[in-house]
Amino acid sequence: MWVSFIFIEKRVTPIIYIVEDDDNIREELKLLLNTSGYEVRTTTDYKNAADDILNVNPDMVLLDVNLEGISGLTICDRLREKSDVPIIFVTGNNTSMDELNCIIRGGDDYISKPYQPPILLARIAALLKRTKKSSDKKSDTILECGNVCLDTSVALIYKDNKKSELTKNEMKILYYLFANKGKIISREELIDYLWDNDVFIDDNALSVNVTRIRNKLKGLDEEKLIQTKRGMGYICG
Repeated sequence: MWVSFIFIEKRVTPIIYIVEDDDNIREELKLLLNTSGYEVRTTTDYKNAADDILNVNPDMVLLDVNLEGISGLTICDRLREKSDVPIIFVTGNNTSMDELNCIIRGGDDYISKPYQPPILLARIAALLKRTKKSSDKKSDTILECGNVCLDTSVALIYKDNKKSELTKNEMKILYYLFANKGKIISREELIDYLWDNDVFIDDNALSVNVTRIRNKLKGLDEEKLIQTKRGMGYICG
């Protein structure tokens, strides 16, 4: 099991990656998407398509199943090991079992050939919209510093498959440090922030909470994530 926290890069023009071995269909899709305002990437190296997709980091993948030398389902499997990029299968396989298999293997949507361009464009737009809403919601609650992620919606810190629960005070302290990663935060500034957010602690209580946080980070093998700058304060990162 892998835990993924993905922060999607904000782009003016979404990038859609096409994996299709029929030259005519690939060029038809590329033209359709370009004229609809999308940036398009394609490949003819299907066996290495998954690696190239991970490098490009597109906003969506249009994936055929019956490719030369490899199944699109295998490409989907490889992508799902490392990414939750939205995938729409666009394929000539048009039975209900084909559709079910594509969804079970990790596809987000399925459309059979011959497709109707307005329908395909509508599904692309709808999936991109859902993905954006999901990523916006996630980015509001998840912060990252180094290799550690803080999820404020459940008061947890994560690294790989390790996690540790936080108290209310610990979470708010970490939130401020994560939100200002790379910047030295004085103890006075941190206490002022906590008081403004209804956490009424003094200097000694802050020291106790920071010690507890460091112990929890140690359990994630990240005990040095929060450093003390003598006479100045704390820095995360």
